[in-house]
Amino acid sequence: MARQEAGRRVPADLGKVEAKIGQVFQERWQAALQRHMDATVAAGCAWSEVVARIPDPAEAWRDMSAYWQDFAQRTLLFWDTLRQRGNNWIDHEKAGKPPLLHFPWKPIADGRTFDRPVNYALVQIEPPEGTVTDPDQRPFVIIDPRAGHGPGIGGFKQDSEVGVALAAGHPVYFVIFYPVPVPGQTLADVSRAEAEFLRIVRERHPKARKPVLVGNCQGGWAAMLVGAVDPDLPGPIVINGAPMSYWAGNDGENPMRYAGGMLGGVWPALLASDLGAGLFDGAYLVDNFEYLNPANTFFDKYYTLFSKIDTEPQRFLEFERWWGGFFLLGRDEIKWIVENLFVGNKLASGQVEWSEGRALDLRRIRSPIVLFASLGDNITPPQQAFNWVADLYPTTEDLKANGQVIVGLIHKSVGHLGIFVSGQVARREHAQIVDLIGYIEHLPPGLYGMQIEEREESGKILYDVVLTERRVEDLQVLQKFGRRDEIPFQVVKAASDVSAMAYETFLHPWIAAAATPAGASVRRALHPQRLQRWAVSDINPFLSSLGRWADLARASRAPRDESGLSAATERWCAAVTSASWDLFRDLRDASVEHMFYQTYAVPALLGAGAGQAEAEGAGLPAREAAPIRNALSRIEEGGRTKALVRMALLLQKAGPRPRRLSSMKQVRELVGKDVGLLDMPADLAREVIREQSYIVNYEPEQALATLPKLLRTPEDRDFTLRIVNRLSDAIEIDPSQRGMVAAFRNLLGDGSAIEAVGQGRKAVMAHRQQGSYRGAARKRISR
Repeated sequence: MARQEAGRRVPADLGKVEAKIGQVFQERWQAALQRHMDATVAAGCAWSEVVARIPDPAEAWRDMSAYWQDFAQRTLLFWDTLRQRGNNWIDHEKAGKPPLLHFPWKPIADGRTFDRPVNYALVQIEPPEGTVTDPDQRPFVIIDPRAGHGPGIGGFKQDSEVGVALAAGHPVYFVIFYPVPVPGQTLADVSRAEAEFLRIVRERHPKARKPVLVGNCQGGWAAMLVGAVDPDLPGPIVINGAPMSYWAGNDGENPMRYAGGMLGGVWPALLASDLGAGLFDGAYLVDNFEYLNPANTFFDKYYTLFSKIDTEPQRFLEFERWWGGFFLLGRDEIKWIVENLFVGNKLASGQVEWSEGRALDLRRIRSPIVLFASLGDNITPPQQAFNWVADLYPTTEDLKANGQVIVGLIHKSVGHLGIFVSGQVARREHAQIVDLIGYIEHLPPGLYGMQIEEREESGKILYDVVLTERRVEDLQVLQKFGRRDEIPFQVVKAASDVSAMAYETFLHPWIAAAATPAGASVRRALHPQRLQRWAVSDINPFLSSLGRWADLARASRAPRDESGLSAATERWCAAVTSASWDLFRDLRDASVEHMFYQTYAVPALLGAGAGQAEAEGAGLPAREAAPIRNALSRIEEGGRTKALVRMALLLQKAGPRPRRLSSMKQVRELVGKDVGLLDMPADLAREVIREQSYIVNYEPEQALATLPKLLRTPEDRDFTLRIVNRLSDAIEIDPSQRGMVAAFRNLLGDGSAIEAVGQGRKAVMAHRQQGSYRGAARKRISR
């Protein structure tokens, strides 16, 4: 009977889905055409305003004459800059593609010498002159992405992740990699090597707390793999712009997620590796990035160089040196990445086979995790950076029961590369993460949102940082359609498995036998990404005199009038050209998206994607989880430290809105040493906070009533009350929290225990009536 009802329901659902697909496609075409029209109209209005200011034809003629002289000079300088780019590329290739770090560094460990060798190495960043680091401070270890380019993006300039960590006095280490992988290396070998690097760093800083592990983009999930493989090694893990949930995204915003389906799954990567004689060329990955924004790829970045030819070349050449450094991956490596992550999306589900039949479970990670993403990132949108949390922990209670702390930070506009290379982002977001990392480590389990507000006082920029407790269920707002648009990707995975099996069976033996290392080298040299660089360099005999002509243009430079009609006409042409490329991109992406859902949505609806069943209601209630039951069984056990932690959590729980402190550093200095957490090993301190947070969350009244059993002596109670009094005098508290403080004083002082519990119960009940707790901390620092 149920099967018959399902059969009747499928045609109706199919019609609704097809209608919705068509509606979204039509809306996207209309929106694309409207954006193009708006851009061209705006460009025309700007040009018309300049035309209206031209008083007579003679001035227009003089402007045109000066413009064309400037145009000729700009053209020479533009092509000479591209020639320098080509020369830089050749020099970088000859030098072995060293890391493009702004800072000096020294090698510490070479993964090529390990028992299972890999093309990775650990280096230590040497602080620049005037910067002093403390070896007893917590070290930072940064993993850059190996996604086509070489290492260095995390320390590309002074204002960078490396720079802000050094400025704060932390020792900084960097995980680099070499252009060619060691034959036979796997990603499991890479994870083992990175874990060994962490052990080496900990041995070099025995008095410091566990290293902070920072992963950029692809390096983010690499850092998570290390944390899951050996949870005892890393301290807090910070992942920036890291794709963790590859199927996630929104229609019209994230076209890269459809690539696996439209290319047929994993087999194109296998074919490219076979044609490369077992090596996958990173230039293909760079092509994918440039595919996303053809306006910038084919026009905008070159026009920016042309229009700012007197100031832009140095920045252009510095970035292009990194962007043009193409590194290789082994066949097994790219197969694992595409099969498990891009197409399979197995990381968050615990289905990733790490090595030797062992599945990787991210729930094993015990370190606090900081997630940084941006709404302006179309390569790793916030949905891909955050949705894995909801996949791994369906409810907030599951997250807390696992003892995990996750802090999310979302930038409003910066693009993918800006997350790593923007100096403003480094001074604002990365600096605050570095400054708050010790505080984040001592947060109770839960999901937190981090917001940074910028203001100016007396000529100084001040940053207000607010940490607010959120719920995992809040993540649903990041993606449209309740994530039902991810169901067709299950069909993509099934189709990919079939096509990959067919390729491996019928084509791989022939292509792998025919491809030679020499032929693969020629094909890589002729790849368009490389060809456009070496073809415009000094090895091209037709450009032998370009440098001399450019020098002459610099010597006789006659800049144009930027407010003139000719320059305005050029800007109008540039704006229309860029808008036309954007129109092409929008229509192309809409068509690809439409084709994707037309191809895969129907099989998914008919049952091919039914394997992804939601596990709602599965498992034991969170209260029955072993860590929570163990914590509640020890509700009457502890001493000063546990009592003070419990009281702080009760005070936070009583607050109806985010609490704002004048300075987190000031509060830590005020009571930090007295509490005792700062003198404990980090793991033990986090365990104390987890245990007491479970007690406060599940038995708040008992947590308050049993405080005297944790503080059995008058000395302990007097000591604790002095700290409570100091803290309550130093921070602003609301009436509910004042009631909780009064309960502490009565319970531990000379007052009535019954009266104290009553006051505490009122504070707890007030909190329950106001809704779920949103705990927060605010700090202000000047930069």
